[in-house]
Amino acid sequence: MSAVALRETTRLSHFRHVVTDSPVTLVAAALFVLIVVVALFGPWLAPFDPMASDTSQALVPPSRLHPFGTDSLGRDLLSRCIVAARLDLALAVSAVALSFVIGATLGAAAGFFGGWFDRIVSRVADTIMAFPLFVLAMGIIAALGNTLANIVIATAIINLPFYIRLARAEANVRRSAGFVESARLAGNSEWSVLMRHVFPNLLPPMAVQVSLNMGWAMLNAAGLSFIGLGVRPPTPEWGIMVAEGAQYIVSGEWWVALFPGACLMLAVFAFNLLGDALRDLLDPRMRT
Repeated sequence: MSAVALRETTRLSHFRHVVTDSPVTLVAAALFVLIVVVALFGPWLAPFDPMASDTSQALVPPSRLHPFGTDSLGRDLLSRCIVAARLDLALAVSAVALSFVIGATLGAAAGFFGGWFDRIVSRVADTIMAFPLFVLAMGIIAALGNTLANIVIATAIINLPFYIRLARAEANVRRSAGFVESARLAGNSEWSVLMRHVFPNLLPPMAVQVSLNMGWAMLNAAGLSFIGLGVRPPTPEWGIMVAEGAQYIVSGEWWVALFPGACLMLAVFAFNLLGDALRDLLDPRMRT
């Protein structure tokens, strides 16, 4: 067997071990796969048009025809929950990717080089953390406007300090490690040492943060929609659907808010549990 084939076999075996070692991780991985499949193929999986209303079928409780029931306009809640997964996942992935790239780069450079750049980056992170993060997101949306792009920007900004602080701390610890000194002695530039030797070692602890931030980003987007600063109706989105259904809980139509809220809860639950699995998958020490 060639070295490349042996390496791929080892990686596959390591992946299988991490996923199957813990039943909780296996459940979280199954939920994650389900969310991704629903997000990708939602429009084709939905049994009804999520935007089509039928007032004669308004607030119909769960049944065989409508397993999640219908809302106040007679729209099928199952179809709307399925289609909403794509938008919520896209918002979370976009925001987390943006905050990860910017925050990890700034934090790693600050911890590795130190000096005035470290002080500036640290003060920026401290300034963001000085505000209640959801309130800060509300202020950004109110100032920039209620659009999908601004929701992503606001969510990315409030998540920046987590990546800056974590990357800074990890880079600061590793900048004097033996493998870093060896890379310097081999003639590599400081930026080359940072990007090729230090930054890859930051990924395992940051993978946990990415997974947690995915759940927080979904909750943030849903919370903004719940108070009217996020996605605008009639677009299917879990936060909007919970807000629309909240007023009917007292009168007994519990399903209008319950099922979108349950979808959001399961998505956040899956991403939170996947953090440990991602750490084990990316940590080189776990492959031995």
